Formats: sequence, C-alpha cells, structure tokens
Amino acid sequence: MQSSTHTKFLADEEVLTATASSCQLIVWNDEVNTFAWVIETLMEVCGHSFEQAEQCSYIIHFKGKYAVKEGEYEDLKPMCDAILDRGINATVEEVVA
Repeated sequence: MQSSTHTKFLADEEVLTATASSCQLIVWNDEVNTFAWVIETLMEVCGHSFEQAEQCSYIIHFKGKYAVKEGEYEDLKPMCDAILDRGINATVEEVVA
C-alpha cells in the first residue's frame, strides 16, 4: 500500500500560505509636519529612497493617507512606532482581500 503523506503535506502548505495575512503601514496627513520631515522620516524608518519618500509625501498630502509599506505585522509595528515617536500619525492595518 502506498502512502499519500507527501500530497497531504503539500495541501497543508497551500492552506497556510493562503491564510497568511499581510498588513500595510499607513501614514496619515496632518497640518503640522512639513514635507521635509515626512520625507526624512520615511527614508530613515522605512528605508525609502529620497524620490520614493517624496512621492509618498505628496500622495499623503493630497489623498489624506497612503500605504507607505506592506508586509507582516511584526515587521511594520516597530516602523509605525518609530513614525509615531516623530509626531507623524501612522497605523498598521490588515489588507482586506
């Protein structure tokens, strides 16, 4: 009799991959922080290039918020805390499919 252990393992792996949720680091617009401060923060905290941080800051300004980073909660939470420590509003939100 042949065992189907290998097939069962693959099926379990697919289920785990499908249920893993990702999150977004959202930065919110305000009337207090300057473009320069937001750009500097995104470069230092999120590792963005100057151009990427500048584009994000314009989107934040005109749209009211923007997802500046996507990933796992455990990776984004310390970044969110660092942004909040700099006086910029940020949240980590689960991506809803």
